[in-house]
Amino acid sequence: MLQYLMETLAFQLIFLAVFDLFLKKETFFQLNRAYLLIAFILSLVLPLIKIEALKTVLSQEAIFYPDFLWEINGSPMMKSKTTESSFWELLDIHEWVFLFGAATLTIYFGAKLYRIQSMRNKGTVRYYSNFTKVVVKQSKTAFSFFKLVFLGDGIAKEKEPQILAHELVHVKQWHSLDLLFFELMRIPFWFNPLVYFYQYRIAELHEYIADAQVTKSNKKAHYELLLSEVFQTQNLSFVNQFFKTSLTKKRIVMLNKQKSKIIFRTKYALLLPLVFGILLYTSCEIQNKSEGELITSQVKTPSRIPFGTFDNVPVFPGCENSSDRKTCFLEMINEHIRKNFNYPKEAQEQGIEGRVAVIFTIDTNGNINDIEQRGPSPILEAEVKRIIQRLPKMKPGTLNGEAVNVAFSTPVVFKLNG
Repeated sequence: MLQYLMETLAFQLIFLAVFDLFLKKETFFQLNRAYLLIAFILSLVLPLIKIEALKTVLSQEAIFYPDFLWEINGSPMMKSKTTESSFWELLDIHEWVFLFGAATLTIYFGAKLYRIQSMRNKGTVRYYSNFTKVVVKQSKTAFSFFKLVFLGDGIAKEKEPQILAHELVHVKQWHSLDLLFFELMRIPFWFNPLVYFYQYRIAELHEYIADAQVTKSNKKAHYELLLSEVFQTQNLSFVNQFFKTSLTKKRIVMLNKQKSKIIFRTKYALLLPLVFGILLYTSCEIQNKSEGELITSQVKTPSRIPFGTFDNVPVFPGCENSSDRKTCFLEMINEHIRKNFNYPKEAQEQGIEGRVAVIFTIDTNGNINDIEQRGPSPILEAEVKRIIQRLPKMKPGTLNGEAVNVAFSTPVVFKLNG
């Protein structure tokens, strides 16, 4: 999971850098809008894609993953305990931090939606064929959210048509859908600052698009004067606001900018080699030159493959006829730990509990060796090692028809009642 998050972050940064360096100043606003949306979605999908035709073998000197990443990227977590414990009791500190952040952003998102609904309920609602106008009392606010257009009653009547025309562009082109997408992405990726940058960039483009449309039928000078006036703003990141101090100057500059030449559209072709290069990266394998075996970390055994990185995994006794041997392996390991688990009496008396991470190798003969464990106490570490030593001999994992050493890691959680 950590590797996926790191790759996603890296790809988003690359796509955004290309946008800022080559595309941001062009007047192809709709193409820029499409680029940002597609680039962000690709950054989420590309780390999961591995194309056989693009598979490349890299040398050990070219790349390797540090040991701490290898451990985190091991198999799904399996937890054992002496008594029944709730799901919440078994979460580690990293999971608690992630859930707390996601929950906070979810509540914040709900509060924003409630605020919009509250403004709608308190305002004067007027229905039209393609939008709903909400007049906000004692306000000079102006923004839109999907088909709702909020206008303060403090806005001068002669200025309202141009502001309304601007907001209707947002409504017709479903700009709120773009902002809402990034707003929702901020919940699971609250720790990723690039999500906020993407949302800000797309909001800029929305304003440029609306300004360009409105000035086609209105005098540009008068519209610029309107932009320079001060209106009230809402602290809502997923609504299209007519006035935003940080954007006003940029919008006026963009209005007076000469249209980009058609030939500059070829810049968008940069996306193709970028995607190809990323696919090449995600499809590559890492090889030790001397032994021809895949590696991802430098630990006690210099060449062993992480369990989750390939399909020809070791076969646990009883999984020979399973259609999904990987899933069967995980289930049997979990069952083995559960059956052989014994909470040391000494640890119980001393109130010792916690998480023991264990890593071991299933060698080319199917035997278990190179057991390493890290935990809060030698007592718990010894118990986990005892459990792993009792694993049966397995059919070794294979790569290109040859048996290879396969590394597997899993945490075992010791939790006391009360």
